[in-house]
Amino acid sequence: MSKATMRDVFLNNLFLKMQDNNKIMIVTADFGAPSLDKIREKFPERVINVGIAEQNAINISVGLALEGYIVYIYAIAPFISMRCFEQIRVNIAILNMFRHMNINIIGVGVGMSYSTSGPTHHCLEDLSLMKTLPNIDIFSPSDCSLVGLYVEKSISINKPKYIRLDGEAIGNVKSDEFDFDDGFRMLNSDCISKKIAVVSTGYMSNKICNIVDDFENVLFIDMFLISSYNKSKLLQCLLNKQKIITLEEGFIGAGGLDSEINSICNFKNIINLGLQKKYCLEVGSRDYLHKQNKIDLEYLKLILEESF
Repeated sequence: MSKATMRDVFLNNLFLKMQDNNKIMIVTADFGAPSLDKIREKFPERVINVGIAEQNAINISVGLALEGYIVYIYAIAPFISMRCFEQIRVNIAILNMFRHMNINIIGVGVGMSYSTSGPTHHCLEDLSLMKTLPNIDIFSPSDCSLVGLYVEKSISINKPKYIRLDGEAIGNVKSDEFDFDDGFRMLNSDCISKKIAVVSTGYMSNKICNIVDDFENVLFIDMFLISSYNKSKLLQCLLNKQKIITLEEGFIGAGGLDSEINSICNFKNIINLGLQKKYCLEVGSRDYLHKQNKIDLEYLKLILEESF
């Protein structure tokens, strides 16, 4: 299975759109990529590098967006989501109530993408933080096929968006047909009548595709639009379930994916899998860190086997 990085897929697709749309601007906080170099070479006047100054990246981008530009802020996920949270809250979430703007915050390296860089580069809180803010859509893709589909939507949707991109090269997820605007997809829709469901997002959904065929009595759901999904349709998928398991590469009990599912299914038997609210100081591969924090596939399989 061929693999690609989400950032390259996103930027390469954006490069094609920039050839026909001169309103697209990119602001980067001293963060590069070969795919960004290509854009900078072709459109040097439409790429701004503000340096290691994420707060300034937000302020400059808001100014451009208010002038009618479609702006993409490109930076490392933990820094663009947390270092400048107040600027996002005031200059984007609040201001958008009065002046609509198409501004897209691209955070690269969510979860434990940068596994060997330690807790400063782990991004375990961004989903929780962004979910607290009104007026911001959140896109949490599990593979590059979703990323490619979202580029055109990000151009056409005139509102702020937070785009969570994984840092690793990954393959595409095998799924059944789905409506992108629903915000989720079933990986095995033939199991919709089964009594157990697993709901995951981002990299964890990508990992889960490795075990879907091992469980014929479990419905697996990949959720990629966290704030603007079809809530009634998702609830219909989960209504008859006796047990629901959520899995995320982030802190549980902190307002992430688990809180979203818990709120719409508050009458269900739900198990939330994720990291406890404790920073991981160990260094190792992503799989190793997952195992240490009990969000690895073997632990999920154990939970599922105990559920029957």
